[in-house]
Parts: sequence; C-alpha cells; structure tokens
Amino acid sequence: MDEISLCPMTRELCHAFFQGFENDPALFADPSQCTPYEYSEEGADRYFEKQQRPDRLNLAVMRKGEPIGEVKLKAIDHEKRECEMGICLKNDSVKGKGYGCRAEELAVSYALHVLGMTAVNADTLIGNRRSQHVLEKLGFRFVREEGDFRYYRYEP
Repeated sequence: MDEISLCPMTRELCHAFFQGFENDPALFADPSQCTPYEYSEEGADRYFEKQQRPDRLNLAVMRKGEPIGEVKLKAIDHEKRECEMGICLKNDSVKGKGYGCRAEELAVSYALHVLGMTAVNADTLIGNRRSQHVLEKLGFRFVREEGDFRYYRYEP
C-alpha cells in the first residue's frame, strides 16, 4: 500500500481535495438524494471557512503529495478528554485500498497521543457497512443504533 499521512488541511489542499471529488451514495440516508458534486472555488472556500473552529481539527489525507481525503477530529472536549472522528475520501479511485483505514488509525493515534484524548467517538449511517467494518477493525466498539446512525467509541 502507498504511504498515507495526515497534515493540517489548508485552503490550497481543500481546493485540491474537492477538485475531482464525487458524492458517495453510502453517505446519504436516502441514496436517491445523492446528486453529482460540482466543484466551485467559492464552495470550497465556504467549506474551508466553516471548518475553522477551536473545537475542530481538519486533516488532509495525503498520498503521493496529493490530498485523497479528509479526517476531522471534531467536538474536541479537553475537559472530558474526548472527541469525535469523521472521514471522507475523495472518490471511488481511492476507496477499498486501505487508505481510509490507515488515515483513521493515524487520526486516532493523534487524538490520543498529541491531543491527550482518552476516547474517540464516531458514527456511520446504518447502511455504510464499509465504514462500520473499518471502525470495528480499528478497535472501536459499537455503542448504539439510533435513527439512521450507528454509534461507536474507542477507548484504549
């Protein structure tokens, strides 16, 4: 497998990520609502600005110098020492190759060893079996199912 790394998501990387991005029907509660993604500079800038919050860290998933995804550590609570994690890969050309699994593994390690978290939470849509498999492979335990989501928690 090609080497995967994480780095802070910059505006430039955000634009590169969204160029060639494709919506994934597995990420929609109703897959029929999944419409083709259309890149725009303004849209990427709005997205990037919206992510700039003190309780959030957006990391670009890098492969061969190019962003192929993003991992978010969000709802970072230094008092409770826990956060939430989410991932999105650019398109089908980078899915199913272990890149997302490696990126989530790196993000969990960062949350624990750099941010000092003692727990990482994650959720997936009920139909997103691929994401559930990755979380379980990394040691997340299933917590509950509610509405359209399955909730997981990692505590070393």
